[in-house]
Amino acid sequence: YILEGVKYTIELTIITAVGGLILGTGLALCRLSTSKILSEFSKLYTNLMRAVPLVLVLFWFFLLMPEVLKVLLRLDHPVMIGAEMTAIITFVLFEAAYFAEIMRAGIQSVSKGQMSAAMALGLRYGQTMRYVILPQAVRNMLPVLLTQTIILFQDTSLVYVISGNDFMGAVSKIAQRDGQLVLMYSFAAVCYLTVSVSLSMLVRRLQRKIAVAAR
Repeated sequence: YILEGVKYTIELTIITAVGGLILGTGLALCRLSTSKILSEFSKLYTNLMRAVPLVLVLFWFFLLMPEVLKVLLRLDHPVMIGAEMTAIITFVLFEAAYFAEIMRAGIQSVSKGQMSAAMALGLRYGQTMRYVILPQAVRNMLPVLLTQTIILFQDTSLVYVISGNDFMGAVSKIAQRDGQLVLMYSFAAVCYLTVSVSLSMLVRRLQRKIAVAAR
């Protein structure tokens, strides 16, 4: 149980972090777009997702989406998505809102002269963003991105409420099976604390290196 739960938690964290960053970057570009429709849509999406608790989003998607797909596809039975796929989709959609704000701040932190210089060299807007602006934005916001990933790692513990086979779910099953609730939940708390503190120390070290390199 424990090993399978750890494996799933790590996989979920990596997959949703990458997916959330990609979607979040797209939302950040939409937010900074000159198109009012794209900008307002991105603003509405990020504000909505950040205003709703993650556990509610998990429940909504897990319980309502099968019924919604049933109506849309005109089926006579709900479409079963499963706890694992529900977790991936929900976490990507939810974390994208936070990554979007981080990337927007990173893009805005890059000097406007970089954009002007790239355009003067003949690069198109898309090429400028891809090769000039976004690499600098990611570098500037890397410590914050990693910090958000640590928060995402902690949030994966919510998957057990929809019977996901994550680390917290495995601990919960063992605790109920053996009647050792205090022991097993304390063990889970120590594990999450150890991993989170260790990663936070690495982020602080990286932040200091970036600060020195930027001088």
